[in-house]
Amino acid sequence: MYLKLHTKIILGFTISLSILLLTSLAAYFSIQQLAYSTRLVEHTYKVLQYTSDLRMQMRDAQSSLRGYLLVSDSAYLKSSNTYLPIVLADYDSLRRLTVDNPAQLMRLDTLRQIISEEKEFLDLWRGAAPSPEAAQALLLSDRNMLERLRLIINRIKDTEEELLKHRTARQDFFEKTTPLAILVSAALAIITVLWLFRKIWQELNANARLQAELAQVNTETSRRIQIIENLAEKVVQGDYKVRIRDKEKDNLGNLATSLNRMTQTLDTAFSALENRNKELDQFAYVASHDLKAPLRGVLTVLKWIEDELSHELSTQMWQYLGMMKGRLARLEDLINGILAYARIGRTEQKLESVRVQELVQEVVDLVVPAEFTVHIAPDLPTFVTDRLSLEQVFTNLLSNAVKYHGSAIGTITISCSETKKLYEFRVADDGPGIAPEYHEKIFLIFQTLRDRNTAESTGIGLSIVKKIIEERKGSIRVESAPGEGATFIFTWPKE
Repeated sequence: MYLKLHTKIILGFTISLSILLLTSLAAYFSIQQLAYSTRLVEHTYKVLQYTSDLRMQMRDAQSSLRGYLLVSDSAYLKSSNTYLPIVLADYDSLRRLTVDNPAQLMRLDTLRQIISEEKEFLDLWRGAAPSPEAAQALLLSDRNMLERLRLIINRIKDTEEELLKHRTARQDFFEKTTPLAILVSAALAIITVLWLFRKIWQELNANARLQAELAQVNTETSRRIQIIENLAEKVVQGDYKVRIRDKEKDNLGNLATSLNRMTQTLDTAFSALENRNKELDQFAYVASHDLKAPLRGVLTVLKWIEDELSHELSTQMWQYLGMMKGRLARLEDLINGILAYARIGRTEQKLESVRVQELVQEVVDLVVPAEFTVHIAPDLPTFVTDRLSLEQVFTNLLSNAVKYHGSAIGTITISCSETKKLYEFRVADDGPGIAPEYHEKIFLIFQTLRDRNTAESTGIGLSIVKKIIEERKGSIRVESAPGEGATFIFTWPKE
């Protein structure tokens, strides 16, 4: 369509002004973002400042109280009392500043608990009689509390410093882009005046149509992604029967089909696993009731025979009765061992701080005879784990070291080494040793190197140990040779 010159000029200026307006808005947005980023940076600096002040006030409170105990100057005691309100004020300021950060709020909850514990601790010491020994005792007693305070404050500061890095980078970005946006707006105005108005108009129309199409596609894609996210959330919550009804022949449709197959497979697998667990529970019930009851009945009959016919039994019959009681005891041990093996990994773990030195000593007192010499390394660790499982491992290993030693006296050594992610424990004895060809066999269930007629040899103890350790992603092996004793080495993760 032919346009007159003035119409083209008017149209050109109109387009130019429109683009100037848009670019000005972009520049305004950039300026606003710069101001916002600046406020965020200042906010982060305030958090870091309050955090440092809080830690310093807590440290000064303890130092003032220590000064009072050291020189018996009541001015120090009065000074110590003035720090707590400042600490609480700093804490309240931190909480207001981090109200939008759940992770920091959790750390502040921990920090509040430490502050309360420190206050109670210092209150106890304010009534102590001043002396250099009391000041030293306060310092030593409070070291762990101050260390906890330092660690939680360092975590808060590390998070804020990471935020500061990102916010500073964002601030630097908008500092650079703001003048650039202004320059671009002016350049675009000049270019648009020189550009073909008709072509620009066509391009603008084409862009408008494309934006509408993209918006529609984006809306539809967001809706379908939300459906997939909902499915994933339901799977996480244990609902494996959920399905997606998406028949589109594109990548999201293919993903939906794959997810449907996955949930169906999970549903089938978990149903089968649930049935297996029910069968295992039924087995445990049968083993603990239907199998043990006849054993107790037979043992009772044997006792009746021994009690009522003791004067009529020959030496050979007494020997036979002893053999029967030994076989029955071994059978009961087998049942108990099988039950223990089946329950591994199916009971809830109770995590607690375990002092391995004390745990090992308790196990030694329980299963190792006094005639044996036991060397326990002084550097056994203390860490958070399932105490009962670790105790089962040490109990089985130490009882095996005694049971298969072949002598009434012996020596057992327990030690530990540490790597980045796990502890490696060693239980060594000076027994008869194990030939290399049996190093793998001894960990198989019902496998034992002793005579089957020996009542104590069920062949389950080391299988239980191996399963417990492997449930916690650890490993176990044996180093031994005939006549050189045996060393069982197992790893236990720190977390």
